[in-house]
Amino acid sequence: MTRELTEITVVGGDETGLIARVTSLLFERGINIEGLDQAVRDGVFRMTTRVDTAEMTTSRGELRRALAELGRDLDVDIQVRFPSDRDARRVALLVTKETHVPEAMLEAEANGELAEDGEAEIPVVIGNRGDLRSLAERYGKPFYDVGDGSGNTDEGRLLDLLAEYDVDLIALARYMRILSPEVVFRYEGRIVNVHPSLLPAFPGAEAYRQAKDAGVRISGVTSHYVTTDLDQGPVIAQRAFDVPDGASVEEIKRRGQPLEAEVLLEAVRLHLADAIAVHRGTVHVREGTDAEPDLGLPAAASEANPDEPVDGEPLTRPDPPTPGSD
Repeated sequence: MTRELTEITVVGGDETGLIARVTSLLFERGINIEGLDQAVRDGVFRMTTRVDTAEMTTSRGELRRALAELGRDLDVDIQVRFPSDRDARRVALLVTKETHVPEAMLEAEANGELAEDGEAEIPVVIGNRGDLRSLAERYGKPFYDVGDGSGNTDEGRLLDLLAEYDVDLIALARYMRILSPEVVFRYEGRIVNVHPSLLPAFPGAEAYRQAKDAGVRISGVTSHYVTTDLDQGPVIAQRAFDVPDGASVEEIKRRGQPLEAEVLLEAVRLHLADAIAVHRGTVHVREGTDAEPDLGLPAAASEANPDEPVDGEPLTRPDPPTPGSD
């Protein structure tokens, strides 16, 4: 039997009986609930329901209208994401000032390398400042500045644009603003970020400076899913680099920045290929995937790591020389 997995997200106030009202509406229309998750953060309630609509007794349009009417009645926002009929997946690029990551992402799309199968596009670039408008326009992309001039984001406008362009994934390409639960809850599991440290070390701002101040000898960058906890979402992939003795913050940046684009692109490709899944807060590679994940150190570096000793097992040592053998 063919399944038609659909995602329904409810965001708003924590109303009594809300879950029962939504699930009853679905049951009455022959929709089978496959999974349900809920959370509350900063007074915002979120419920994500994954359902099978393959044998529902209504049309997609009628279900949308019924859920929208229920949302108005409960004063919550209800979004429905049916399986897309589009071939290409849509990735919204969120940016601020730095060009190295968004330019690499746009170049990858131009070369058909944004997804393993080439079926992905960046339909829009959205900034909380206007600095990268010319970069977006150079690649023929519409650019929207949703900031207030000081970097604060009009999240209502941001949500309108994400809905207008019907995005499947949001890539934070050095987007220097924390997203509120109002955004994260609506796109949970579909926002990827790149952070300039080996998380969980050095979360938050000025990660390269934090690395210098801590005197680390190895640092790196991390791609991860975004949650409402700053820089604590499930890790997807990481890259590491050496920090020379006495390296300045600028030198550490020069070593890390090329890897930022690489690791974010890896996260986007894995997500679009449906090659990874989050289980109990940890990203796992799906069995049987055709993708070849590059999650950490390159093969040469991994092979150079010693594989002994192991607790509980003796070291393998050469036999002692036979007396008089020399």
